[in-house]
Formats: sequence, C-alpha cells, structure tokens
Amino acid sequence: MKRVKANMNITLGVEEEFFLVNPGTRDMVADPDPKIFEYCQARAGPHKVVPEMLRSQIETNTRVCNSIAEVRQALGETRRLVRDAAASQGNAAIASSTHPFAVWEAQLTTPRKRYEDFEMTYQEAVRRYLVGGMHVHAGFGDPNARVRVMTALRRYLPILLALSTSSPFNHGNNTGYKSYRLCLIGVLPRTSLPKALYSAAEYEALLDNYRRMNFISDGSELWWDIRPSQHYPTVELRICDLCPRLEDAMCIVALYACLIRMLLRRYHAGQLPEEPLTEIIAENRWLAQRYGVLAFLGNTDDGGRADIADLVTEMIEAVAEEAVALDCEAEVRHALNIVANGSGADRQTDHFRLRLLEGDTAAQALHSVVDLIIEETRAGL
Repeated sequence: MKRVKANMNITLGVEEEFFLVNPGTRDMVADPDPKIFEYCQARAGPHKVVPEMLRSQIETNTRVCNSIAEVRQALGETRRLVRDAAASQGNAAIASSTHPFAVWEAQLTTPRKRYEDFEMTYQEAVRRYLVGGMHVHAGFGDPNARVRVMTALRRYLPILLALSTSSPFNHGNNTGYKSYRLCLIGVLPRTSLPKALYSAAEYEALLDNYRRMNFISDGSELWWDIRPSQHYPTVELRICDLCPRLEDAMCIVALYACLIRMLLRRYHAGQLPEEPLTEIIAENRWLAQRYGVLAFLGNTDDGGRADIADLVTEMIEAVAEEAVALDCEAEVRHALNIVANGSGADRQTDHFRLRLLEGDTAAQALHSVVDLIIEETRAGL
C-alpha cells in the first residue's frame, strides 16, 4: 500500500497586547484618545487592531502568515502601526506583560458587555488584571493531530515562558518573579496547563461537560497556557509574556513553529514521546515563572535538574531539521543569546538596580525602566 505523505504545512499568526503610556509621567494612559484606535483601524491593512479589556491597552492581530519571514514582516508592520498611532496623540506603546508601577485602581474598563460580565463574575481578580501577553496561533493538520501535538508541546512550555519573561514588576514592586503576569492570571479559573488530551473527541467531551454545567459558553473561556482555538483551525500558544524586543518575539515564534513541525512529523510516524506527568510540567512552569532563564528545570527525560541553557541547547538540536526547512535557523539560535544575556525581565530588573546604585529613588528608577521598555519596543522597526 502506498503511504500518503503527511502535510507539514504550518500557518502562523500572532496577537500582541500593548500598554499605552504617557512619555512624561511614564504612567499608563487610563483613557486614551479614541483617535489612536481610529488611526490603527484606518491603516491596519490585512491585520486587525482591537481594544482590550482595559482602555489603556491595544491588541494587534497579524494577518495569517505562511513563513517565519512573513511573520517578521507582519510583526514589524503591526508594531510600527501601534507605535505611530500612539505617537500621533503624544503617547507611547510598551511591549511588556506588566507595567512597572501603574495601579489597577486608576484604570478604566472598555465599555463592552463581555468585560462588564467578567468584572461582575470575577470581581477584584479581574480588576487587578493589568497584564498583556503574546499569543501565537499555528494552523496545521487535522483536529486529532492538533490536539495530540498540543499535548506533546506541554513539556516545552516552561522553556518558552522563560525565554519570553518580561513582567518582573507589579504595582511599583520588584516581585521577585520573572513572569508575575502568570501570578495575576492564575487566580482565575481554567488557567495554567491543560491535562494530557489524546484526541479531538476527548477535547470536545471536556468542552461539553463545561457547557453542560454552564461554566462556559465556548472554548474561548478555557484560558489554558495552550489550547485549540475556538474560532480557527489552530493551536494557540498563550503562556508567553510579551517580548519588548522584536528579535526575542521572533525567536518564540520560530521555536514554536519548529517544535510543532518536529512533533507533527513524529505523530505521523507513530513516534511521539511518552507524556510527562502534568504535575512535573507544572513544577517546571513555576520555576520558569520565578527564575526565567536562570531556572534549573526538572529533566522530564532523565530525571534530576538541568540548567535551562542545556535544555535550550538540546531543544535547538532536536529541531535543527525543522529550522532548516522553515528557514529560521538564526531565529531559533537566538534563544541561546536570550539565555546568555537575559530576557526582557532580566534587563528590566538589572536596569532598576543600576539606577538605584547610581542614586535614583525607587520611583525615578521605575520611570527609567519604562523608558527602557519604550526604547526596546521601538527598536528594530
């Protein structure tokens, strides 16, 4: 019997959630001029720009891309669009998953019924929800392949999180976490890791149970670290912080695409690895959240603990064939630069400490951190 060749095509799209800030006060703009959104929507072209729950945020959605090179172009376009739109009204945009010192009490909610319902249900947990993230959609395979590959991806999520971390500050405090964003998200239900799922039918049965008990209306209310999209034939990576630097964001996109291609190839060959315990992946997730690229993660293959630098090197070697096929070797290898030189969170905390050593007050140092994030968000565009 002639074997049918597996379809290895992957489409990609990226959502990014930016904060709008006042370059003078460095604080979030609680009620930005609607002209910012009008500017974006008039010039978005094939992309989408939409309001978020907070008026001080703006979300971009790239067009569907067929290569890593197309994603780079698309992200450059959407980031420039938000930068220019904010500047048109005297504001700036920052790509960071928390603002260093903004207070939730000063923020205003976008007047939409969905957000009003969220606040009614989740109360102060959602009022304190000053976070932004980067979500990467990957379209590939059939529903069963997507669910099976999604499950196999879970072991890599702590590494992808560590590389993306950009939220060490919250409410003016150096929290000690590299991704405090996940602490703020974690108080909501249906967050964190999904359990191991092995078929589309198993996923749909879980959805049916949630709906039958009136917990959710559809799959968009499952806020897992990774999930099948409710509206598109994609698997959505949701665990990552928003990377200030475009190069770091492209590294995450490239690694995600390469891991999917590698696991999809193994799925079609019947060679997917045995799943680690969800509890062990969750422990690694916390270590990445706390320590970022300085973490020593549990080795799910051999036991013991491993330096994240060694795990990243192993991951790059595992997807070497995919990086060539997807023409993203440089983007994938950039992960080693992040490990060696730090993520956005490391740069923020290092800058904060340096300003304190040079005589700044804590408030002045936090203002300087905002300036750093503005500069990094603009860089490379």
